[in-house]
Amino acid sequence: MISITDLIFAATGFTISFIITFILVPFLIRKFKEKGIVGVDVHKPEKPEIPEMGGLSILISIIVSTVFLIIVCNNLTKFFTTFLMVVVVVGIIGAIDDIKPLNPKLKPTLTALASLPIIIFGTYVPRPVFPIIGKTRLTIVYPLLIIAGLAVSTNAVNMLDVFNGSMAGTCSILLLTLLISSIILGSSIGILLSAITLGSLVAFFYYNKYPAKIFSGDVGSLTVGAAIATIAVMGRLEIVTIVAMMPHIMNGFHSLASIGGLLERRQIKARPTKVLADGRLAASKDPKAPITLARLILAGGPLYENEVVKVFILLSIYSGVLAILTALLIAWGL
Repeated sequence: MISITDLIFAATGFTISFIITFILVPFLIRKFKEKGIVGVDVHKPEKPEIPEMGGLSILISIIVSTVFLIIVCNNLTKFFTTFLMVVVVVGIIGAIDDIKPLNPKLKPTLTALASLPIIIFGTYVPRPVFPIIGKTRLTIVYPLLIIAGLAVSTNAVNMLDVFNGSMAGTCSILLLTLLISSIILGSSIGILLSAITLGSLVAFFYYNKYPAKIFSGDVGSLTVGAAIATIAVMGRLEIVTIVAMMPHIMNGFHSLASIGGLLERRQIKARPTKVLADGRLAASKDPKAPITLARLILAGGPLYENEVVKVFILLSIYSGVLAILTALLIAWGL
């Protein structure tokens, strides 16, 4: 049963997270430009250099907001502490990868191991609820699914972080979906953690949307992916999250299948899209290029970068609506 107190704490956590990110990003933009921590925006004809690792603002705001929840919600301290541990570990992995690229097989392994606090502290219920079917019992296999799920979620979010605003925009929709679904299903943990993560992403999107003033880097995308997976497990939103993440999952599946395994983005020689002289993006005709969601969208004809991102967001909204309907079916069956 959701209480007014939960909603007040969620709104407060959202506000704290939003304000911290909104204030911190301009500071990071200045500092990273001074330090030369920049990346090339390859989807623009002029190839501008944009500050990277802006996801540090997301990580910091989530840490502060989670500490706030630990202080005000004594009855859920174990869950929030677990969430904090997972997100911080994955955030550190992402920061290391931004500074010195990790082996493409090592990165998902490390992110998978970051899920261990959930298993060690027992902050999960191995009985996912399906629409119509109801509760299932996966006592033995569920911990393995947690490990796999965290690796899939973090890397799926990371793989869609390719255009200005694509990760922040789609994941904002995803987290709003989890927030609404948590209210429907009466998950206090889901409401509180979705709210603080959503707050940081909405603020970051303001600076990351087209034309981007800052990139999130792996520290941002991996942090967000880890937060989503942890919320799904501890908030008992597993099936809802899978439905809501369909654009990310489809993009990751097609990409990995087309290149034949795990490769670091920097190792892929042929790009799935190319930039035309007028600034529009077109699908690559190179058979060695990975088949990504963007390449499939552009198969219908060239589009500007912000138009591709709008399609991503529309797909996320569509998946979000289906996920909310899934939550309603689950609630109806309980």
